[in-house]
Parts: sequence; structure tokens; C-alpha cells
Amino acid sequence: SAAIFERIDLSAHGFFALDDERCGFDWDKSKPEDFPADAPDNSWKGHPFNYFTQGVACSEVEIDVLTGNHRVIRSDVLIDVGSSINPAIDIGQVEGAFIQGMGWSTIEEIIYADDDHTWIRPRGKMFTTGPGTYKIPAFNDCPETFNVSLMDNVDNPFAVHSSKAIGEPPFFLGASVFFAIKEAVRAARTEALGSDSYFAMHIPATSERIRMHCADPIAAESMTVGAPGSIESYQARGSY
Repeated sequence: SAAIFERIDLSAHGFFALDDERCGFDWDKSKPEDFPADAPDNSWKGHPFNYFTQGVACSEVEIDVLTGNHRVIRSDVLIDVGSSINPAIDIGQVEGAFIQGMGWSTIEEIIYADDDHTWIRPRGKMFTTGPGTYKIPAFNDCPETFNVSLMDNVDNPFAVHSSKAIGEPPFFLGASVFFAIKEAVRAARTEALGSDSYFAMHIPATSERIRMHCADPIAAESMTVGAPGSIESYQARGSY
């Protein structure tokens, strides 16, 4: 309060602007006549970002075809963070973002009051508003073996000390768990239906979706009630 009455500003101010010669994107710029034909589309408009952060992930899962439950046996992540200033912090960020993405693509189901959930009132209300209905990953959801590695010798000359930001880029790597689940479901469907045909499986890969997409005789019969021949296009309508 003393600073307020003395009109002393206790806040700190900072401004930063990227070098336009390096980072800038002109949406309205036309393609030059002499632009190389083999260059990526729209690359003549500039660089939309100062740099990119890349990574890869591979996950191994097991599914229970009777309950739809799944467990993540192992996940391996390799990511480019430039020349890391603090590897321990960066690895922690990667682990957190991966688990967040894994939860988003497997168990975090959002339910609204819509045509499929008419018992929720009023229409448009979100039902999954707390831990009792909206499930986020817990300790036992984490991969049983979880390896995170940072790439070596990948300096980034366009940032401080050749580093790279690492907050959100690893998020989608968690979807490797979803795709591993889908491959396991595909194996179950092949055994049950005798066909390896394409099927759409929407995220999140909840227990209900896993159970029904396995298409064993019980699930297949449930899917075709009132809609014969709809096994290939069937989509679960939510866990509630």
C-alpha cells in the first residue's frame, strides 16, 4: 500500500519481437514467377514460426477384449529440444505433456446434453464437469516402462543458447497410446470377423469403445440391433 500511495509501479515490463527477416508470414503474398517448383506450397510467404520442435513416440499396450480395459506396457519417446539448458526440467515437461496427451486420447471423454444424452438438462449443459465424471490419468495409468530421451547435437541457432521451447509439442505424442490401442482392436476384429477391413475409431479410446469395436459375437449382435449390417460403421455414443 505504501508503494500505491507513493505512486511507485512495482510491476515489470518487457517486450520482445522476432526478427522479421527470419520469422514472418505474409498471407497475401503471391507466388513469385521464379519460385522453385519443388519447394513446399506457401513457403514463399515466409516462416510462420521461428523454429519447430520434433519428436517421435512408440507405445505398447494390452487390451481386455471382454471389459475394454487397457494398460500401457511401455512408451519410448525421443524429442528434439535443441541444446537443453536444463535436461531434467525438459524431460519432466515431456513426461507431463505425453501423459496429458495420452489421457486426452484415451479416457478424457466430454459429455454434453445433446441428442445422444437427452437425460441431461438443460440442453447444451456439460455433464463431465468434475473428477466423478471426467477422468484424467492417474499414477496407475502411466506406462509401466516410460523412457524419455533428448536428441544430441541438434543445436538451434534461432533461440537462447540453442534451446527450444518444450511445453506443448510432446502433447500429441501421447496419441501413440491411442493408435497402439487401435492396432490391438484391429487384431481382435480380424480374429472375430475374419476381416482386416478399415474401421473408424474415434477418440477417446474409452473402455466402451474398445469393447464394442473388438466386435466379438456379443458386441457384434449389440451393434446390429435395429441396424443390420452396420458393424463396419458403428460408433459408440459415449460411456454414459
